[in-house]
Amino acid sequence: MKKTAVYPGTFDPITYGHIDLVERAARIFDHVIVALAINKNKNPFFSLDERVELASHTLKKLSNVSVRDFDGLLIDFMHQEQAGIILRGVRMVSDFDYEFQLAGMNRQLAPDIESLFLMPSQKYTCISSSFVREVAVLGGDLTPFVPEIVVNAFHQKLRK
Repeated sequence: MKKTAVYPGTFDPITYGHIDLVERAARIFDHVIVALAINKNKNPFFSLDERVELASHTLKKLSNVSVRDFDGLLIDFMHQEQAGIILRGVRMVSDFDYEFQLAGMNRQLAPDIESLFLMPSQKYTCISSSFVREVAVLGGDLTPFVPEIVVNAFHQKLRK
């Protein structure tokens, strides 16, 4: 049986930490879906189409990885994609508390779906999309945190 994992998030923007997790997951699973949430409760810096484009371009070298967007409950998306594993990144202990609660809620909604936590490489533990956005708005160097295509997208968007 093929194993498909879904790595959900807003990915606003995709960072080297996200990429590290996707690359490792791609070695473990037959198929990895990077699922970009529309999430009407957040006001993302990049539009959904821009986030999908940046993630797709960044991950195109991984043949068993696809990028999709979704709206609504993750569990519904999981069933639609016939995926059995939710992949979540945990950088710090503080992340674990939230992720543990989320995994418990998902288990209540869909006992057939498992949550799996991966930690990024140590050099990426301090990177978060919100920190990257703040550095970008304040004019800092983004190159240690995101691929060049994302740096360019920030520069282009901030010029407008």
